[in-house]
Amino acid sequence: MGILNATPDSFSDGGKFNAIASAMDRVHIMLSEGASIIDIGGESTRPNAEPVSEEEELARVIPILKKVIPTFEKAIYSIDTTKFEVAKQALELGVKIVNDVSGLEKEPNLANLCADFDATYVLMHTQGDPKTMQRNPTYKNVTVEVFEFFERKIEVLQSKGVKKIILDPGIGFGKTLEHNLSLIAHLDYFKKIGFPVLVGASRKSMIGKILDDRPENERLTGTIAVHYHSLVKGADLLRVHDVKEASDSIRIFNAIQSQS
Repeated sequence: MGILNATPDSFSDGGKFNAIASAMDRVHIMLSEGASIIDIGGESTRPNAEPVSEEEELARVIPILKKVIPTFEKAIYSIDTTKFEVAKQALELGVKIVNDVSGLEKEPNLANLCADFDATYVLMHTQGDPKTMQRNPTYKNVTVEVFEFFERKIEVLQSKGVKKIILDPGIGFGKTLEHNLSLIAHLDYFKKIGFPVLVGASRKSMIGKILDDRPENERLTGTIAVHYHSLVKGADLLRVHDVKEASDSIRIFNAIQSQS
């Protein structure tokens, strides 16, 4: 899953791809480098990010979707949003996945919407919202608590008619470094639930912290290491900024697995 941030303030590539022409170029590059899914978002979810209005988010993502979907028809598109109307308009344009970082907490009706469109719902765990989530995240056992969260929300989703669900433990969303490391180390625990597992750790602060406060643009090797370990632990999808490098690592992983 290649990331396209149609935002001026995302933590890693804010402002680069919010113009339609540059977004089109970026989608073309990501698809040529091996992306299967393009995840487009119009509201930054970095720590301490300010929320944006529904109107602003629609203005950022809908014009891009109207251009890229008919141009690159073979790609699968995901909308990264917590807003009902943004998701609805994206699905009407042909988007197949709703990636909700709030895990139905902000907009429970996204479940009904996904059921109506037979769309896939990415169920991500977070503690708090982007404005507050890193202030003092606390768990007794982060892996068990995220597992129980998934179980509760899956029951809600299925009761509304959602059939296709992807689980995302929410690396960096209301978690300390130790919480993130624990979730990745025990990622196979979530496979017991029976749905695909997505990991999004690309360029995140946990990597910078491990590598002596390495800046975002120097976290590629760390990202590949985290994602490769996630593959070993059973991850089905990687959400990434650096598509070529991630695609290469998946090909190597699959080649080795084919002989095991």
